[in-house]
Amino acid sequence: MKFLNAQELIKYLYSLPVLHEKSDLTYIQKVLAILDNPQDKVKTIHVTGTNGKGSTSYYLSNLLKKAGLKTGLFVSPFIRKFNERIQINGQDIPDAALVKIANQVEVALGKIRQNEPEFSLVTFEYEVVMAFLYFHEEKCDYAVIEVGIGGTHDKTNVIKPELSIITTIGLDHEQIIGPTLLDIAKEKSGVIKTDRPVVLGNVPTEVLPVLEGKAKKENSPVYLLNHDFMIKQDDNGRINYAFGKRKLVFSARPNVEAIDIGIATTAVLLLKVKLTDQEIEQTINGTQIPGRYQVVQRRPTIILDGAHNIQAMSNLLEFIHQHHSTGKIKVLITMMKDKDLEQVFSLFDKNDEVMLTTIPYPRAAKKADFPKDVQEKYQYFSDYQAAFKKAKNSLNENDLLLVTGSFYLVSAVLNMEA
Repeated sequence: MKFLNAQELIKYLYSLPVLHEKSDLTYIQKVLAILDNPQDKVKTIHVTGTNGKGSTSYYLSNLLKKAGLKTGLFVSPFIRKFNERIQINGQDIPDAALVKIANQVEVALGKIRQNEPEFSLVTFEYEVVMAFLYFHEEKCDYAVIEVGIGGTHDKTNVIKPELSIITTIGLDHEQIIGPTLLDIAKEKSGVIKTDRPVVLGNVPTEVLPVLEGKAKKENSPVYLLNHDFMIKQDDNGRINYAFGKRKLVFSARPNVEAIDIGIATTAVLLLKVKLTDQEIEQTINGTQIPGRYQVVQRRPTIILDGAHNIQAMSNLLEFIHQHHSTGKIKVLITMMKDKDLEQVFSLFDKNDEVMLTTIPYPRAAKKADFPKDVQEKYQYFSDYQAAFKKAKNSLNENDLLLVTGSFYLVSAVLNMEA
């Protein structure tokens, strides 16, 4: 197959299977070997975690770019367009490069199919191969690689990074990498590699021995939040960071973002790139993560955040309730129906005005998928566009509208506003 344009390629990618019969890395390794293993020719940083891995990846890539290093970034999901998945120095991969790289992958697949006619990659594997190939061909100094899900069996886990990061361990994707927190920790520990440091963020005490045990086995130095580096927020939400003799102060962000900032800063200091304290502070303060506490309007305020599990939603709502004391808090939310819906909806205050909606996506919750008490308590709108417009038009100057529960909803609303 030869692709002629990006639209044709993207349509093809989403027609591919999502999973193989077995969850190992042999399929992607076979294709990368035919392409002369481009993943081994760029310095990488590997980022996993239940929450915060996307934000941490953006902060870190911006810091490396600020240091004058050509920096690749592979993240998911995309918010506005597919090309966001693969970036260099903050620029999305151009359509022409996307098509060129994909056609090289097709040539490699053609060689394998001479002996294995049924051989195929799943969607995420194809995307990962394209990213590694692009970063190598563009001669990146570093590439920040965010996992899809997990660690050991994740399709990105074909690298020996300069440094690994585990941002958080919590319950999400339990049916794939769970069911217990210990199972999830064990899976995520797969990014820890021999003789390479690992930075650990908000890790529950009960699973810390799993990660530290893997690090000891691999002779991997551990840098743990609130042990080796410190993050503390003052009453105004400003973030005070300390690591050894380095002390920095960042602008106010939600607590979960503060942790991500601390992790990214620690990582860049461990990499020993040339950055002054002022350059680090300015870079972090100037970074806006797409779809993560993204303020799209002020007075009245509209915030988009893709919080989609109990841990992320708890952090988000705690920050908003703490820092928005005047006016009403209104929420437009949908979630995937396989999430912990009952737990998430228990986090709202009684005064929050919540509107339920859905989006045209197979896993998105419809009215009947929400818990019965949630259906009875909050109004449901089958048209998210009409719901967003209604909520937006109802705002007074001091009110806040939060759009949350899914990156797909955030993406849909951002594209409405574009």
